[in-house]
Amino acid sequence: MNIVVIGAGYAGMTTALRLNRRHRITVISAESHFTERVRLHEYVAGRPSVSTPLAKLTRGTGIELVTGRVTELDLKAKTVRIAGGREVPYDTLVYALGSRTDMSLPGVAEHTYTVERASELRGRLQAGGGNLVVVGGGLTGIEMATELAERHPSWSVGLVASSTVGAGLSDKGRKHIAGAMERLGVTMHEDTRVESVDEGVLHTNRGHISADVIVWAASFTVPAVAAEAGLAVDKKGRARVDGTLRSVSHPDVYVVGDAGAVEVPGAGISRMSCAIGMPIAAHAADVINARAAGRKAQDFRFRYIIQCISLGRRDGVIQMVRGDDSPTERVLTGRSAAWVKEQICRFAFGSLGGERRLRGSYMWLKGPRRGAGRPTTHGETAPASAGR
Repeated sequence: MNIVVIGAGYAGMTTALRLNRRHRITVISAESHFTERVRLHEYVAGRPSVSTPLAKLTRGTGIELVTGRVTELDLKAKTVRIAGGREVPYDTLVYALGSRTDMSLPGVAEHTYTVERASELRGRLQAGGGNLVVVGGGLTGIEMATELAERHPSWSVGLVASSTVGAGLSDKGRKHIAGAMERLGVTMHEDTRVESVDEGVLHTNRGHISADVIVWAASFTVPAVAAEAGLAVDKKGRARVDGTLRSVSHPDVYVVGDAGAVEVPGAGISRMSCAIGMPIAAHAADVINARAAGRKAQDFRFRYIIQCISLGRRDGVIQMVRGDDSPTERVLTGRSAAWVKEQICRFAFGSLGGERRLRGSYMWLKGPRRGAGRPTTHGETAPASAGR
């Protein structure tokens, strides 16, 4: 069977490496390297590298790598079109184009830095100090603000949040983050909604905020490729899939990672994160392998257990959550939390090498089956595969 995987992030590479290598497997990526996206804030702050050549990850697997940006899917002809005119046919398609920063607000694209411009932002910060504002009170914004404040003391850092910073965390988690922000000198602007951006200024519901550098980490969206091709999508543009992660409109297409709206029993639609993106991808590969061998495909099962946030290199928060991803009052903080977060990041990347060497080695915590009640949380501990 000819299987084409589009996208080479955590989800795309997990699926590709886990597929039975009797298939002909092609990975199409806009870049020739894999980027550890969960470490981009570290890279901006000065970490030497967070990228690995895809050729190194796929060495010895027989996977064909094609470098090019996907511009169109022809679902009738079962063909992927790439910038420059090349067409790649498939029998089964794995859609793993992931998510990207939402830059739809006026002025964001023209006047801010996003994680997609990490190298440019890194260079700008190294060129000199001044005032820097990070927009986004979620985990991405928190990590970026604290990392930069710790590593670049010549910059005065602020964090703008439309509601409470770390709103999805427990009281204990939020209090620890607030304390870390104060320790690092980060000024928090909570309940501040950005309405537009101009050069060096945020226009908000509470007035203007000026800055020499604006970093946008407010929200993420998915590429329009799926919707434009005719795949069934939800209101956010994420492809709708059944319990086996197959498109509800096109059974020869599987959708993994952030691009898919995956129903998690007891928890609702999957949130965009590496924590669930890799299990989704691994299960999709298992389903494709099973169907190709004439076996029954099983529905996806997953259980949330933690959210992890780094607060620079020596502090962090590990937030215990229930099966539905809602926070409990159990948290781990400080150096111990920073250590746990580091191990999780290492595990996520290391799992790709594990799948290259031994297919099926990646494991995750299973939740209830479809139709079952909400999973219990008592007596459970966090596995290494849990994360953001």
